[in-house]
Formats: sequence, structure tokens, C-alpha cells
Amino acid sequence: MSNTATIKQFLIEEFLPDLTQDQLADDHDLLSDGVIDSLGVLKLIAWVEDRFALAVGDTDLDPNNFRSVAAIDAFIEDSRQRVGG
Repeated sequence: MSNTATIKQFLIEEFLPDLTQDQLADDHDLLSDGVIDSLGVLKLIAWVEDRFALAVGDTDLDPNNFRSVAAIDAFIEDSRQRVGG
């Protein structure tokens, strides 16, 4: 099940208050566009861990896992499958 709406809601509330969910493309590169900086990535990771009850390990800290809404959604789904949930 896709989590894109939930992810977009968080990103808009925290980083892009002038956008709507429809305006934020699933493949928009949040890192290269400067929407999220290194501290923002940490905030995003903490939110993912809390909201989706996932542990983000050191090997998961690849920036590509958090580069876009689609990448974050794929990371969540992959993490859930690895833990059997």
C-alpha cells in the first residue's frame, strides 16, 4: 500500500508550506533542489521511524532512500518486507 499522501503531507507541513500535495511530484528531487538539507534528512528519518514504526539502520542512511516521495515510499515498503510486516 502506498504511503505517498502521508509522506507528502509531512513534507509540505515541515518543508514546503506553500505547496499542495498535487503540486509536489512523487519524483521531485528534494535533496538536489535544496528542499531538505542534512538536518532535514535527520528530521525526516526520525519521522519515518516514528510514523511507520521502523528502525532506520546505518546501512539505510543512503541519501537516495530519502531523495523523493517515491524513494521514501519505496524505502518504507522495502523495510516493512524485510521485517516481515
